[in-house]
Amino acid sequence: MHTFTRALAGALLVAVITGCASFAPSKAARSEFEDIPVPKGLAYLEADSTIIESPNVKAAKLVYRGRVEPVSLGNAMRSTLEANGWRHVSSATAGDKGTTQVYEKSAQSLQVKVWEGWYYTYVELTASRALSGGSTSAVKQ
Repeated sequence: MHTFTRALAGALLVAVITGCASFAPSKAARSEFEDIPVPKGLAYLEADSTIIESPNVKAAKLVYRGRVEPVSLGNAMRSTLEANGWRHVSSATAGDKGTTQVYEKSAQSLQVKVWEGWYYTYVELTASRALSGGSTSAVKQ
């Protein structure tokens, strides 16, 4: 009977570990804008993100998720953005809707929204910038 209990406990442990592995991010975090850092530990959600490029403008809504504390993540985003030359314009917190931070830099604007879901914390980066050169139009989603 003792052997059966150990075998059952081992099987349950393997099932739990395998189940948890499916929550691991499958894609590395990335940013379409080199001066907008993305904190480690966040997975890029391609299906929820949109990137638009035209000859004159590049805009993106990039969505990430991870198991991090929202207030710490918001503070880290502000520190790293300011270190990269972004000027903090405003912040607003709306209960369960999370916190929205607005930044600007030259001909660029950036909105950072951080909110907590049931299991993950989400970050949505909405950015736009004027381009100086002409490139081909593309829409990626």
